[in-house]
Amino acid sequence: MLNITEKNINRESELGHFRSFRVLSGRNTTRRLIKTLYAIGILFLIVLFLPWTQNIRSSGVVTALRPDQRPQTIHAVIAGRIEKWFVQEGQFVRKGDTILYISEIKEEYLDPQLVQNTESQLKAKESTVKSYMNKVESNDNQIDALINARKLKLEQAENKLIQSRLKVQSDSVDLTAAELNFKIAKEQLTRMEQLYKDGLKSLTDLETRKLKLQETKAKVIAQENKLISSKNEVLNAVLELQSINADYKDKISKSETEKFATLSNMYDAEAMVSKLQNQYINYSIRSGMYYILAPQDGYVTKAIQSGIGETVKEGTAIVSIMPAAYELAVEMYVNPMDMPLLERKQHVQIQFDGWPAIVFSGWPGVSFGTFGGEIVAIDNFVSENGKYRVLVSRDSNSTQWPSAIRLGAGASTITLLKDVPIWYELWRQINGFPADFYKSTNTKKKNETKN
Repeated sequence: MLNITEKNINRESELGHFRSFRVLSGRNTTRRLIKTLYAIGILFLIVLFLPWTQNIRSSGVVTALRPDQRPQTIHAVIAGRIEKWFVQEGQFVRKGDTILYISEIKEEYLDPQLVQNTESQLKAKESTVKSYMNKVESNDNQIDALINARKLKLEQAENKLIQSRLKVQSDSVDLTAAELNFKIAKEQLTRMEQLYKDGLKSLTDLETRKLKLQETKAKVIAQENKLISSKNEVLNAVLELQSINADYKDKISKSETEKFATLSNMYDAEAMVSKLQNQYINYSIRSGMYYILAPQDGYVTKAIQSGIGETVKEGTAIVSIMPAAYELAVEMYVNPMDMPLLERKQHVQIQFDGWPAIVFSGWPGVSFGTFGGEIVAIDNFVSENGKYRVLVSRDSNSTQWPSAIRLGAGASTITLLKDVPIWYELWRQINGFPADFYKSTNTKKKNETKN
């Protein structure tokens, strides 16, 4: 206080009877304060050199490790109208159990006997194909018969041609003999006339010789006619041979044309059979899609479409189901700056929502209520939230995760990195530097083995 007055408060009042004044007046607070500050400073320096585990804090949600173990929605494969429900929400269903029944709404499938009618059409077309096949076989037999008959006819005609040519040769020889006889007879007649002039032969002998000459001449003419007739037979045999060949070619061509036309009809019928088979199979499969079945064991969680008589389109989600058996995992998201620091098999500490925990991120050994995990998958592409998705499963060497955890629950994760002094970590945090990059021992061993 300023000494603005000559009066002293101690003189005016007695303060000794106050206990607080007596206690404070007897203490040396300045020295104790200095000692306390020194002790705090020394303790702070010691703490700065204590080990600190660098880590990456992130949040995530509980999910299933395998995709087929995660909650899924069951969709309507075909469009239809809901007719009957066989389950209710929260009910456990086995794989193949019927969930609901839908009826047809498209006009091309409204016929209740559609599958049976299609099957009848298919059988009829198959019978048509068999008939065409039998007809093609008959045409083949007919063509074979015509080919054999042509072969026989051609052999007969060739034999007849050979006979005709041999007959021409025979008639030619006979004509030559007849001409020789005619020549001899003519010479004999000349000599006979000379002998008759000389009076050595009678008129009767001369006339006999003339008659002989006429006979030989007639034989020559007859033999010439016969030779010409034989040559005509050769020409007729050649023409017959050509006629037989052309006639059978025409018959065989007609049979082959009929065969190919039958084959074309048969191929059309086979195409129709294939189309009907496809339709029959499609209709049969479609008829089995009226009953929507459970794809696996699980619990019906929510009926997305409800009521009776509602229509649904193809691919519409009807009901959601939660698989009964699943292996838990945590889906966490990390910043792109921290991505290079992560690798598979890396240890992660997890705090689940609803489970009390005392967490010291830098001293995982003294944390309470956290559970161990290890990284099993890291996405190579950034998610919609600008972070990378990392999947963490339970570490087999750590405490068992709580059995009451459900999919979709929140979780906070601490990915453990390198051990550094506290002063280094404070300096890194103040300057905004990333955590130190390092490789785990297992990764180093693998790299050394490869080299």
